[in-house]
Amino acid sequence: MSGKLLVIFVLIVLPVDAAGQDSIRFSGQVSSWFNINPGNKLPLAGGVRYIPQFDYMKDIGGDKLFDAELSANIYGNGSLRPFDSVSYNGKVKPYRGWIRYSTDQFELRLGLQKLNFGSAMMLRPLMWFDQIDPRDPLQLTDGVWGLLARYYFLNNANIWLWSLYGNSGVRGWETIPVNKKIPEFGGRVQLPVPRGEMAFTYHHRVADSRDMGTAITSYERIPENKFGFDIKWDLEAGLWLEGSYTNKLKDVGIFTNQLALNMGADYTVGLGNGLYFAYEQLLASYDEKPFTFSNKAVFSLLRISYPVGIIDNLSAIIYYDWSNRKSYNFINWQRQYDRVSLFFMAYWNPDSFLLPAQTGSQNIFTGKGLQVMFVFNH
Repeated sequence: MSGKLLVIFVLIVLPVDAAGQDSIRFSGQVSSWFNINPGNKLPLAGGVRYIPQFDYMKDIGGDKLFDAELSANIYGNGSLRPFDSVSYNGKVKPYRGWIRYSTDQFELRLGLQKLNFGSAMMLRPLMWFDQIDPRDPLQLTDGVWGLLARYYFLNNANIWLWSLYGNSGVRGWETIPVNKKIPEFGGRVQLPVPRGEMAFTYHHRVADSRDMGTAITSYERIPENKFGFDIKWDLEAGLWLEGSYTNKLKDVGIFTNQLALNMGADYTVGLGNGLYFAYEQLLASYDEKPFTFSNKAVFSLLRISYPVGIIDNLSAIIYYDWSNRKSYNFINWQRQYDRVSLFFMAYWNPDSFLLPAQTGSQNIFTGKGLQVMFVFNH
């Protein structure tokens, strides 16, 4: 089902079923931000965003439930150098648009949805279908069009199966866009283990390199297989291990094989209101031949968070790129009211961005600067 057809279907279904004394809820999020970065060509930047959301729920007897979500991403932003240059853009696009049938142990969800999983928190090898930046207070990411089925066993094991269609561009760690005319498919098996859980994941897609210029050989169809695993233990500290291996069945140079491995831990120290630490170590490599590690990158990440009071929280994220000897530093002070959140952020980063799979905010967080964000939820 195409995106436009699904949106029309949801808009038709909601009013019809609403007559049956079902639940409809309208909510939304308004955010605005202002950024100062003296080193940028356009040092002043700002933007506004509105995400309206409709939720519908119908109890259809027993443990059976039908629900739906429809939301949009409406935004505009601009940058300027006072009295000299200005740049601006804006867009209205679907953010989520899905319908779901579920029981106590099963769910089937169709449409534009968020699809993510894995044990890693920030440097995520299994970031296959989203683009979440750990530094983004709103944790925004585009969804994917597809059908997802999940079954939950009584021992906490679960199975996921999905098929995606009509998507475009690159997601997560991908370097070559997907061929939107060819369906993708995959699945995940998640199992309980002592003091934790482990999972194995697989995904198949066909990439299309025809619009990538002369950087790599032009192919309309490049079959690609992704294999992933993750495991997490809840001990005195949280511990996790996550990995992903991607193989393309045609020779596209160093993009033919891709490997990413992450290990991490987190712990809260009983100091004051509780000082939280999370650490992750990432090894990533792009290779023409598998497992040669000829084009590798090694990153460390430390996240620290401390609740200063009931409504205030101070956090910091530090990335270190061992291959290029560069650090990326980010500090955030959050003040939370009932429906309003205020964020005061500072960053000190290299002028060129080399963080793996973190492209969404690269133009904002390059160099040194300050950002203020206001968020209202209704």
